[in-house]
Amino acid sequence: MEIIINGDSRRISGPMTVASLLEELGLDRRKIAVERNREMVPRSAYDEVTVAPGDQLEIVHFIGGGGDDGALEVAGRRYRSRLIVGTGKYQDFEETAAAVEASGAEIVTVAIRRVNILDANAPMLVDYLDPKIYTYLPNTAGCYSAEEAVRTLRLARDAGGWNLVKLEVLGDQKTLYPNMIETLSAAKALIGDGFEVMVYCNDDPIMAKRLEEVGCAAIMPLAAPIGSGLGVQSPVNLRLIVEQVKMPVIVDAGVGTASDAAIAMELGCDGVLMNTAIAEARDPILMARAMKAAIEAGRLAYLAGRMKKKMYADPSSPLAGLI
Repeated sequence: MEIIINGDSRRISGPMTVASLLEELGLDRRKIAVERNREMVPRSAYDEVTVAPGDQLEIVHFIGGGGDDGALEVAGRRYRSRLIVGTGKYQDFEETAAAVEASGAEIVTVAIRRVNILDANAPMLVDYLDPKIYTYLPNTAGCYSAEEAVRTLRLARDAGGWNLVKLEVLGDQKTLYPNMIETLSAAKALIGDGFEVMVYCNDDPIMAKRLEEVGCAAIMPLAAPIGSGLGVQSPVNLRLIVEQVKMPVIVDAGVGTASDAAIAMELGCDGVLMNTAIAEARDPILMARAMKAAIEAGRLAYLAGRMKKKMYADPSSPLAGLI
């Protein structure tokens, strides 16, 4: 059977206890901690708790403190993955679930729509992506005023109890650029109502700072128009935003392929949100895997610090001692 251990799929011989799994992995149960489907497994229960197909396990140990541990922190929550994915545009819920799993994402954006009262048995996203495993991030896609956005998210909180939300207030249907006046107004209202707001915005460093000042949980500037796949169009602006705000900066919209995601991460962004780039790829599952790798590579490159660009060649091998 297959399970997920620390974000990677692994095949094991069959149902077994946590203790048996640790023994099979060669891990000393005295030196690690185990979380199963986001619930802590007490060390005293390792011999009783059984690992089932599809379970997601986190096995951790202590390391030296300091430095970047790879975690994305938003509104006090920590996530291993810096990739956030949308759940629209897929052929069906089965493909959605498979792509999300392949991406390694732990946060998924969800739109709020009316229930189909003519078919109470119609499948729903929660049947395929367990809200106990994934963080649902309700968004206000399709809202063109602060009033619509606030109303939508209040309904979302009532439906699922979610306080962490993604706010977007669009300006027009052609560009889907954010209406920043309405966005700022909605952000103030939602924060005053107890929401933790991740906010889609333009790539204006001044407005990003203003959103931080009103108390947003994350700034989400666009790389390019929603669904365009054009990639990062204003790297200088994104870099300025990263340098000026102290909260997570997550690129939202416009990513088309893995190199776009890597570029955003190399600029110092804390994460990337995408939907169309994966859902409309020829092979969405494979693209999801590519995006996962790109996010990780881009983050490592940013932390490593790239070499300086030079006008002329600089040989790698020393010239001394040439024959």
